[in-house]
Amino acid sequence: MRFMIIVKATPQTEAGVFPEDKEKLFAAMAEFHEELARAGALLDASGLQPSSKGWRIRYEGGRRTVIDGPFAESKELVAGYTLIQARSRDEALEWSRRFPAPHGEFAAGEIEVRQLYELEDFEPDVPVERFREIGIGKPARAS
Repeated sequence: MRFMIIVKATPQTEAGVFPEDKEKLFAAMAEFHEELARAGALLDASGLQPSSKGWRIRYEGGRRTVIDGPFAESKELVAGYTLIQARSRDEALEWSRRFPAPHGEFAAGEIEVRQLYELEDFEPDVPVERFREIGIGKPARAS
């Protein structure tokens, strides 16, 4: 089972401002991610640049529209993520409880955890098999 730990953005992350205790925060994040890696649970992780450097594609009425950032509601944006492999929801929950406070130990912040779909969650058919052939949706290691 794969899970994404999503770090919610704040007005500070959207401004590209790191916490004053950045070195301490980065050290805690590095230690946590090293522990995930040693356990074979880490698949990927990264921080994201502010939305001012991004864009959205809106689909409506058969058309695509490009909308350049920044985007107004920082609480609805993602500042970073960690992708993990876990044997169960409970294991993923335990890892996420240990996730360092993402904006500094005493700063307000929030993470969200979501399970990814696996190809096994869908009935076998031609499109699902096409995804399987190119390696999308398959776990990185056996659970």
